[in-house]
Amino acid sequence: MYTRKRLVLPFLLPGLLGIVLFYVLPFFSGVWYSVTDGSYKNAFVGLQNYVNVWNNSMFRLGLTNTLLLSLICAPLLWISSFFVSLLLNRIRPAGSFFRSSVLLPYLMPSSAVLIIWLLWFDYGGIVNRLCVALGLGRVNWLDGAPLRVPIILMFLWKNLGFCVIIFMAALQAVPEPLYEYASLEGASFRQQAVHITLPLIIPSAFLVFILAWINAFKIFKEVYFIGGAYPAESVYTLQHYMNNMYNKLNYQNVTTAAYSFAVIVFAIFGLLFFIQNRAQRGLN
Repeated sequence: MYTRKRLVLPFLLPGLLGIVLFYVLPFFSGVWYSVTDGSYKNAFVGLQNYVNVWNNSMFRLGLTNTLLLSLICAPLLWISSFFVSLLLNRIRPAGSFFRSSVLLPYLMPSSAVLIIWLLWFDYGGIVNRLCVALGLGRVNWLDGAPLRVPIILMFLWKNLGFCVIIFMAALQAVPEPLYEYASLEGASFRQQAVHITLPLIIPSAFLVFILAWINAFKIFKEVYFIGGAYPAESVYTLQHYMNNMYNKLNYQNVTTAAYSFAVIVFAIFGLLFFIQNRAQRGLN
């Protein structure tokens, strides 16, 4: 066994070297930037940069909006992808076309998706025409707080297919006789989903939730295309702050904000892993 491991090492070294050069070294160099003053002497200032960044109102605004959007988008994506995958799994093999086409939005370029969304949510677009037809007033969806609605819908539409594919792969492993027995006992579709499907696919469901939350943290490109570098306060995200600091060559604030957010993300994911382990122990 030891000889086999030695034979594998030469094949792993190129990949490990790339990880060290492009991930490990930049990570630690970024930590150094976050505790220096950015002058030509690059003097050590300890945690002063962190104090300055956390006292910055724009950083707190971006962090709050990022966490709020993720708290809205991630659960919505998880719930919608779970039930869509359940429905597609129930209508197989007739649903093969839908299972294939559901991934198309994930493969489309963001610029093309953005153009479609701008046309739909324009002041004279399809959405406002439907609102008028229903007796409601027109809404300026592309400005201010209402901009959250098209952003969230775009996120769901673009990322739904990838999560559905993961759920579908997990659902294929659930024994079909369990559903047949539950149907004979009079269990409804919702009861089967909650008491049979979900407990048996907890690892995959947890993976989907993690991926959904990671993608929700990255809601920036679409908002930037619509609102620019300084959009409305309701959609000003942490990445806006970091991008603006980077354009000003303020690398200390960029790295400080990045590592502050990384600590928060690790804490959230640690809590999620703890919840998953407790859930699995409860089932066992």
